Amino acid sequence: MYRAQKFVETELPPLEWGQDIGWLLVAEGWLSADTLATLQAERLRRDVRLADMLHIRAGVPRSAIAEAEARLARTTLVDPVDLPADPRLLLAVGPAWCVQNGILPWRRSGGVTLVLSARPDLFPACEGRLQTALGPVRMLVADEDLLQQAIRQLADPALAFRAETLVPDEESCRNWRAGGGAAWFGLIVLSLIIATMLSPGPGLGLWIGAAALLMALHTALKFAATLAALRRPRPSSGVVPARLPTVSIMVPLFREKEVARQLVTRLGQLDYPEELLDILLILEADDDATRQMLSHADLPANMRIIEVPDGSVRTKPRAMNYALPHARGSIIGIYDAEDAPAPDQIRTVVRTFAERGRQVACLQGGLDFYNSDANWIARCFAIEYATWFRLILPGLARLGLVVPLGGTTLFLRRDALEALGAWDAHNVTEDADLGLRLARHGYRTELIDTVTREEANCHARPWVRQRSRWLKGYAITYLAHMRQPRQLFRDLGLRGGLSVQLIFLGTVAQFALAPALWSLWLLALGFGHPVVGVIGPGAMTCLIALCVVAEAVNIALALVATRRAGKPSLGLWAPTMMLYFPLATLAVYRALFELLTRPFYWHKTVHGLSDAALSPVPPPPAHRASDVLHRRSRYDPAARDRPRLRHRPQSP
Repeated sequence: MYRAQKFVETELPPLEWGQDIGWLLVAEGWLSADTLATLQAERLRRDVRLADMLHIRAGVPRSAIAEAEARLARTTLVDPVDLPADPRLLLAVGPAWCVQNGILPWRRSGGVTLVLSARPDLFPACEGRLQTALGPVRMLVADEDLLQQAIRQLADPALAFRAETLVPDEESCRNWRAGGGAAWFGLIVLSLIIATMLSPGPGLGLWIGAAALLMALHTALKFAATLAALRRPRPSSGVVPARLPTVSIMVPLFREKEVARQLVTRLGQLDYPEELLDILLILEADDDATRQMLSHADLPANMRIIEVPDGSVRTKPRAMNYALPHARGSIIGIYDAEDAPAPDQIRTVVRTFAERGRQVACLQGGLDFYNSDANWIARCFAIEYATWFRLILPGLARLGLVVPLGGTTLFLRRDALEALGAWDAHNVTEDADLGLRLARHGYRTELIDTVTREEANCHARPWVRQRSRWLKGYAITYLAHMRQPRQLFRDLGLRGGLSVQLIFLGTVAQFALAPALWSLWLLALGFGHPVVGVIGPGAMTCLIALCVVAEAVNIALALVATRRAGKPSLGLWAPTMMLYFPLATLAVYRALFELLTRPFYWHKTVHGLSDAALSPVPPPPAHRASDVLHRRSRYDPAARDRPRLRHRPQSP
């Protein structure tokens, strides 16, 4: 099937000294010499291939670029879809590595392996690994899009399996089963419930004591984090990168036809050179509705659709693991489908990474809602988010504790992400788990002063479903990392290890035990209570004082956070939060049940339910003229349809 073939080189005219694909394309009439000179000058300050600039900024087709690269390299241009590669060669090198580097080992011919490259200028950096795996190699050229398509056709099952198993076993939850540890957990909880029924006074006293202890610890942690967050921020060092890096934005989508078109518009408003902004819209293979919607969206050249094949689980982290090799950037960013990021957000991220050392591997932006006035649940959700992203998370980062990341407006150094094995494909709160693994491996996370607006889940049933997934993820993350508790404390130190107990286990336990504290309202209403003979008057007074202090701290934090978020009127709703959080208690019981029955099931959050209009986002900083070169031609259909140059300009 893969018969060796003889390739005859085409007779090419002599190339002038200093000529590159840009001048070949000028000679073919794809762009003018002035445009090429401008792009080449800008490329000196940007970490991007000339071929990518020509495609994204000047609109030169990938096929024309491949032809020019083959001509410049004096080699053959091959269509790997029409002439398939030998899959054994691809598997010998590694499909994911080939995807990432635009490489496809094609066929054997006369003791030499013919290797297709979509990026011939980067081929010398790949030769060492290719020769180690395949022996002598010879480069041919292929169109980037056709090469990636050919790899997917040959190796999709291998790429899908890899996406599910990137994280090492000892740090992944994929080996969790509803048996063994789960059975012991259920047995312990059932025993405690039976003991409480047999002896209500001491039993309920124990539950109330545990709940009160968790409340006190959580209140102390929130207060300490707030004090740390309110400290004066570190002054900017003024460091700027010598060359602007490429940033890859990954947006996992699943049944998002309601918001897909708005998403493309919002991402198009990001103020960053478009050739340095690599946007991957990640779809499940059977999501026909979202794919059809995007097909009518007129995607710009720097947006690509990545289709994820079916696998043993269907989760957001699995989709991102599959898409990661396709990303071209040295910085990886994550957005959700309904997000509306601040236009200058990417510039803020790039500047902050340049100012910080290599140990800062992750930057977390803040989240806010554009429908926070939709109803009472939306207002309370907005208060919760303001407190979490404006005070708690920044404070945890400044205290050097584990930061449970949010799932969006998240930016990571690619090398650090890959060193960790990317995301745990089976974890339904892959963000919080990644924050813990970053800390265990010695990396730091910082919060940055930039905001993404998204849609608040403002209806009770979907809210409970979403929160149950988050709490189930917290529980399974805790169980996965506590399989070797000594190692956890060695990695994080005493403070870090204790913070894991309080943040992950404590959050789940506090919501689960909340009804024990609620039961004390029976006393306030004049009813009897089994703990009357167990908890003395002094202890009861201390307990009531603790509840009052904790609620006062919560209200004070909400007032500070909403003011920092620019929504001080939301703070008026802070006293009603005590009626909001019982929804989380319903969610935690559902989460614990699913932990035993379907631990990896991902509850899909439905977007596009709110009728609230998107609030205006801050205007982007002024562009330099060079930053918007040819931007009009990519988005203006009239400009895009103008005829190309077909003369051969004189070489300058």
